Amino acid sequence: MQNTEANTDFEVRSLDAMCVNESQLEHKWYHNLKYLLTGIVFGIVFVKAEIVSWFRIQEMFRFQSFHMYGVIGSAIAVGMLSVWLIKKFNIKTIYGEPIHISDKKFNKGQIYGGLLFGLGWAITGACPGPLFAQIGTGATVVAVTLLSAIAGTWVYGLIREKLPH
Repeated sequence: MQNTEANTDFEVRSLDAMCVNESQLEHKWYHNLKYLLTGIVFGIVFVKAEIVSWFRIQEMFRFQSFHMYGVIGSAIAVGMLSVWLIKKFNIKTIYGEPIHISDKKFNKGQIYGGLLFGLGWAITGACPGPLFAQIGTGATVVAVTLLSAIAGTWVYGLIREKLPH
């Protein structure tokens, strides 16, 4: 393997040799516990902020409350600022690996997918992000939505090449 930085104490493959943004570092299984902890914290924040509330989601789709629009809008602002900072200052991962953000190409399938996603979100009152937090709050009926999301992903994988680009 080629060392991408002289001052690092580990080796990573060059950008040419690796899948972009796919870490080449090997970690022990317990290094993944940070993701479990982060998920638990996010779940608690989502519940306390009422982001997982079916009622709040329905209010949003009925244009009766600004609550969810504020949450989504602030998430977009934070995301935009983060991407700008990463690009401007060439920020690397905590392990020193480069972050590459590819330009995105528009295709009309994004419109169809967005409409289907929004329709499913409005009907079920559940976005895929907080499904597990909703189930964790005792809304076990959301398990149907989770299974439907898994089935939809599987079907998409089967028919992806036949869909409009």
